[in-house]
Amino acid sequence: MNDRPEDPEADRLVFEYDLDAEPEKVWRAVSVREYRDRWLPQHNLADQEALSLDPGREIRYRMRDSEPPYLESVVTFQLFPTPSGGTSLRIIHELADGRFGRMLRAANGNSPPLMRAA
Repeated sequence: MNDRPEDPEADRLVFEYDLDAEPEKVWRAVSVREYRDRWLPQHNLADQEALSLDPGREIRYRMRDSEPPYLESVVTFQLFPTPSGGTSLRIIHELADGRFGRMLRAANGNSPPLMRAA
């Protein structure tokens, strides 16, 4: 039995990048279909339209794997201006498929190895 507390952060991947491009340019790259399709092809998206949108700050898309079991996920792009005029880009990728509850964790907790006494 796994007695570890549930960690909502454990079911998502978070990537952070500091870019030299100004926020308006990065926003166009993640929100305008013609630009987005160059690096995030439409066949990877379950829907071309955004799930939610906070113009200039955050946009969310629903994605679907191209191979069975065709899992669905949500990818969120968050933009923050940097003092140097660039952009801090945070990408959050979360499993959102209703067929799966929380991903199961190993019962042993995968704790760090312990040394044995001689």
